[in-house]
Amino acid sequence: MRSLLHVLTALAVIGLAFWAYRENYRTQAALAEAQRLQASIAEARQRLRILNAEWAYLNRPERLMDLVDLNYDRLGLVPLQPRQFGRIDQVAYPAPAARGLGNPVDVAHREEQLP
Repeated sequence: MRSLLHVLTALAVIGLAFWAYRENYRTQAALAEAQRLQASIAEARQRLRILNAEWAYLNRPERLMDLVDLNYDRLGLVPLQPRQFGRIDQVAYPAPAARGLGNPVDVAHREEQLP
């Protein structure tokens, strides 16, 4: 009986060692994937910073004014003036469309014959 217990214990230890070995490699793979994702996030953030810097550079007011001056004949762009804006009460909103019921049926006074 003791030899059976020793064999079962040895098999349990081998099984647990195999399980621990596989879990170790799964953990290492998960850590490598997490590091790869962190690197990808860092690259995306760097690209975003570069794009924001380029956007700020392209939207400089003096550059935009030069482009307006160069393309005035084609586009007719002029600076905004306060007199170009209106008040909210000057906006003419369309009247809401009337929704009528088509072919109404009076069911309150209708009696049906049951078979």
